[in-house]
Amino acid sequence: MSVVVAVPVKDLVNAKQRLIAFLSPPERRDLARAMLEDVLEALAGARIGPVLVVTRDPEVEGLAARHGAGTLREESNLGHTEAVAHAQRAALARGAERFLTVPGDVPCVTPAELRTLSETPLDAPGAVFVPSLSGFGTNAALLEPPDAMPLKFGEPSFDNHLVAARAAALRPIVLRLPGIGLDIDAPDDLGLLLERGPSTRGARLLVSLDVPARLARRGPEA
Repeated sequence: MSVVVAVPVKDLVNAKQRLIAFLSPPERRDLARAMLEDVLEALAGARIGPVLVVTRDPEVEGLAARHGAGTLREESNLGHTEAVAHAQRAALARGAERFLTVPGDVPCVTPAELRTLSETPLDAPGAVFVPSLSGFGTNAALLEPPDAMPLKFGEPSFDNHLVAARAAALRPIVLRLPGIGLDIDAPDDLGLLLERGPSTRGARLLVSLDVPARLARRGPEA
């Protein structure tokens, strides 16, 4: 079963806007880079099919190449939904039977989770969705065929995807995978990354930036 994997990535300099009050611009850039490398390493270890990083950032293109991934060039940052649709079209053009998309900010993802997701049995056409930890967002989607349905991201995309899949006469499957489920957007997520993925590049960077102590000083009500 041929699978094309898409990883949409914004320009690193504009990454992680919800952490503006907690991390400096260079720190946010470094964190986005470290987490992307965690994801690309997991994908390389999973060996489930060609990986396309959707971006217009030359630095991201270089990271992709170093981890054995290809790139799908964007002319502008149109957003996650548009980047995924671009990748769906590319997967179809390549003759892929399945399309998988995961974000670049799920540093705790494992090769085992990726294989479990990509190998989920489906009665084509079909869809599999992995919710975010909150249950509102969609952190991964698997489609067979790649154009089984449009995908639209941004909370509450998880419930919206289930509704849209059923409206398209699909029987969506839900997989709850803890590594993929933890996307890093807000300060509270940093603590979860430190707790659940201490060996990841992302967590090691946070330790080097003294983030555990900074989180402690911030306090639970900040």
